[in-house]
Amino acid sequence: MSEPTNRSGCPFGELPPVGITENALNYNDYLKVEQLKNLQICMSEPAHHDEPLFIIIHQTYELWFKLILHELDLVIEFLNKDRIRRANFFMKRVNAIMKLLVQQIHILETMTPMEFLGFRNSLNPASGFQSTQFREIEIVGGLKDKKLMAHFDRAGDAYAKLAQRNLEPGLGDVFYAALRRKGFVLEQTPDCDVSDTDSNNQHQPQQKTDTAQESRLQELRKIYEHPEQFLDYHDFAESLIDFDESLALWRSHHATVVERVIGFKRGTGGSEGVQYLRSTLNKRCFPDLWKVRTVLQYREIDY
Repeated sequence: MSEPTNRSGCPFGELPPVGITENALNYNDYLKVEQLKNLQICMSEPAHHDEPLFIIIHQTYELWFKLILHELDLVIEFLNKDRIRRANFFMKRVNAIMKLLVQQIHILETMTPMEFLGFRNSLNPASGFQSTQFREIEIVGGLKDKKLMAHFDRAGDAYAKLAQRNLEPGLGDVFYAALRRKGFVLEQTPDCDVSDTDSNNQHQPQQKTDTAQESRLQELRKIYEHPEQFLDYHDFAESLIDFDESLALWRSHHATVVERVIGFKRGTGGSEGVQYLRSTLNKRCFPDLWKVRTVLQYREIDY
């Protein structure tokens, strides 16, 4: 009987000799390392020492954003198939990335305010407002604030992507649909808290909205007060809270780092800078899952 071999034709457990195949795939080629290293194009002239730091941090964010969207699309696919446990597996991966992103922003604090001023004007009028992928993540989370679409060229690919995302159900919508199929009575998907003062959230008279919300909260109580019956749904709901919390923490840390580096200067894209960032801190993707905690009553749980 012949010895089993791997794809290279070598016996398992043995590495092929270096250079055995002229066109063998190598690490640098697979990851396109040389191409990656050439993507940091400084706008300052002469190039300021700290501009590559700024570029690499934000490029890294965009790579992580790409992976988050990749995973969230799969989460939604599994939710639509009522494969809640599998959806939660990939949601936990998203949340691990989100926690990393909260910490990554603080690398910018190794750059002093004066050093940032050495190249900041070269960034005009580019702005973090224009991160298509971050806006996609917000929309998938349920924060469909159409006013932000004004920062994207209506004729561009970015606008088309965001417009499509706005048409698709978000995480909360899909989770509620899965709960309905499980037998929960959830007649209305909640409006997400885009902001405390956003009039777009007032789609219905306040009394009706409160009644619908109270009905939803009473249904969601079942998940938390009887997790032994709905464990997969309970765990997934908590993963959504983890996601929302990490997003809120990222906003808070981002605002603090920006204030530390530029104070209260206006943003390079014309925004109010820190004042705008502070105004976003109350955004919540899944308001019901936060509010249900207020109505919970203790009961001993027998898992």
